[in-house]
Amino acid sequence: MKRIRNWRGRWISSGKRLSQLLRTTDSAPIIRKTFHLDSAADSAKLYLCALGLHVLYINGVKADDRVLAPAVSRYDKRCNYITYDVTHLLREGLNTIAVILGNGLFNCFETSHWGFDTAPWRDWPKLCCDLEVNGKIVLASDKSWKLHDSPITFDAWRSGEHYDARRFMPDFALPELDDSAWQNVCYCTPPGGIVEEENMPPCRITKTFKPVAIHRIYADITTYDFGINLTGFARIKVRGNSGSTLILQYGEKVDQPSNRLNTRILDHWMTSGAFQCDRYTLRGDENGEEWMPSFTYHGFRYIQAVAPADVEILEIEACFVHTDFQSAGSFESSSDMLNTLQRNTRQSYLSNFTGIPTDCPHREKNGWTGDASLAMETGVWNFDVREACCHFLDTLTACQRDNGQLPAMAPTGSFGYNWGNGPLFDSVIFEYCYQIYLFYGDSEPIRRYYEPMKRYLDYCQSMAPDFLAQFGLGDWKPPADITLTDPAVVTTAFYHLNVLKMSFFADLLGKAADADHYKTLAENIADAFRKNYPAPDTMTALACALHSKIITGKAAADAAAKLVELCRKNQHKALFGIAGAKCIPRALAENGYANDAYKIITQTEYPGWGWQVKQGATSLWEAWHGGESQNHIMYGDISAWMYQYLGGIKPQLETPGFKHCRIEPVFIDELDFVKMSHTAPAGVWKSSWQRKGNMVECIFELPLNCTAQVVLPGVNEIISAGVNKFTISGK
Repeated sequence: MKRIRNWRGRWISSGKRLSQLLRTTDSAPIIRKTFHLDSAADSAKLYLCALGLHVLYINGVKADDRVLAPAVSRYDKRCNYITYDVTHLLREGLNTIAVILGNGLFNCFETSHWGFDTAPWRDWPKLCCDLEVNGKIVLASDKSWKLHDSPITFDAWRSGEHYDARRFMPDFALPELDDSAWQNVCYCTPPGGIVEEENMPPCRITKTFKPVAIHRIYADITTYDFGINLTGFARIKVRGNSGSTLILQYGEKVDQPSNRLNTRILDHWMTSGAFQCDRYTLRGDENGEEWMPSFTYHGFRYIQAVAPADVEILEIEACFVHTDFQSAGSFESSSDMLNTLQRNTRQSYLSNFTGIPTDCPHREKNGWTGDASLAMETGVWNFDVREACCHFLDTLTACQRDNGQLPAMAPTGSFGYNWGNGPLFDSVIFEYCYQIYLFYGDSEPIRRYYEPMKRYLDYCQSMAPDFLAQFGLGDWKPPADITLTDPAVVTTAFYHLNVLKMSFFADLLGKAADADHYKTLAENIADAFRKNYPAPDTMTALACALHSKIITGKAAADAAAKLVELCRKNQHKALFGIAGAKCIPRALAENGYANDAYKIITQTEYPGWGWQVKQGATSLWEAWHGGESQNHIMYGDISAWMYQYLGGIKPQLETPGFKHCRIEPVFIDELDFVKMSHTAPAGVWKSSWQRKGNMVECIFELPLNCTAQVVLPGVNEIISAGVNKFTISGK
């Protein structure tokens, strides 16, 4: 559970009125306080809630290496404070705390299709803090703190940041600064939400990339290609005359053969201001000056620099910024294509988790629930995502309406309640709780979000009196000119899957009456589906029925045979959207057709994942043709498929947290070897297999106190901790 504290500090800000919120030219404020300590601190913690975004300095030193803090939330319902250990930064005598505040999504004044400029939480940046030294509060925010404009003259969540280095004050965070001429802050109202401690990994710069190519477009325009699609911003070192301004424009495409940046497909989503554009005005240091943004981030592969003749770019690098998860999994095979898709999927997952899971890091930065749900299994196989996912569920449930309805994205002010949501996208609340229990053995999210899940299913029942969920997006973003799957087939299948999970949750929590109710509801949904859709005729329809367990037994076998027939008839092309991308490879592998699933994933004709790799993709795309965003995660379940079916490790609900698993790899004809590992709560699990002539050698390594049931051709036995080897016929 997140900690809530009783604050001694008061909420403070610049004191600007709500009526001034339409102004977009205000500089990011610096708020500081100088104070005296009689002796050095043995222990010191600063509890700080500073919204929308902040950077904290103690005695001139940045408090830690996090960026874009705190994580996005539904600020009028929940917001986060951060506990900073500042023991090593304080000293006997005079000390100074300085906080620079940015707008972030809290004060999103940009106008766009998603309406955050009218969000109910919107207000000027503000903060509240307590400083605890040796167990006692010695300082708290009040109106004696001082205020001054920073060199950040403009910052916006999607548009970018402007920095005027001529206004830089090198001692702004030092006690030696005379701040007597600074203004005093004003008391202000709290943001409205419960202020909870942020207990998830922060965003950080995890990697930097040098340009792999530099293209001079005109004398003043240069395009830098960093060779990979990523999330973050530029770090620059420049030299030039005081007052000259360098413009950095970010994007993921360039026109050929000019190599000029192309953002046309994205620009129209913003209806005010420049899009993904940073500006740096030089102070004129002859030794060069360095800078990177503080309160924005971008999605890009290319940076186009527009520089006056007197400005020399000495260095430029791309900083990869995302929630700094611990890596939990690795996968490798003999297929270069499969390995590339694994890398691309991890890249898109990280690029689309910057505080919250997002759909894309440039156009929107929005927490679309469908993308989050469909990529959850890939997330838990590859990274330790538990705390961050719970934060997102807090944000989502803070947006839930009284009747149980969930929006299609979170946070949101108004968008997404009447378009985009529905059982496929809304399944995130069930999927997150289910996978966290399965992978970590943690039932707390199920308990915490049980009532919101229950209210949501009540809402679904009110919307589907005939048990058919005919609302919400279906197989979103299929290729053009194919037979579309009826959206109600998809939404009803996921409705059934959500109800099955809820029945399991009720059983787990000992809520027998609820469990019986949801079991009956699931049966009614399945019956209505089979009655109304007796002969599914698309790959997505068949796979959704199989994946959601609406059809079983011989009917399932017949459906799987029909599914593989359609796959082969269509040369294993990806003639489906995001629901099919999740369900089809799984339904094939579960029913004995893993080779066909592998061909769908790796074939290089359009449409498909392999075709995108042939076009140079370094991340997953939003649309099969690549004409829209080229950094999306909603087609990203293929990584989880590799772990679960090629590696073969399958965690079991009866023994969550990988205490006991089933190991049943499939030996794809075109593969010579597979190696995978996953760090579970008890330790590292490893699975590998390699062809040696007509035989296949399998090695399974389990951590202490864990067991597994190994199922291979001719083998069915229980193994325990340590290294276990099997050699079987590869024919």
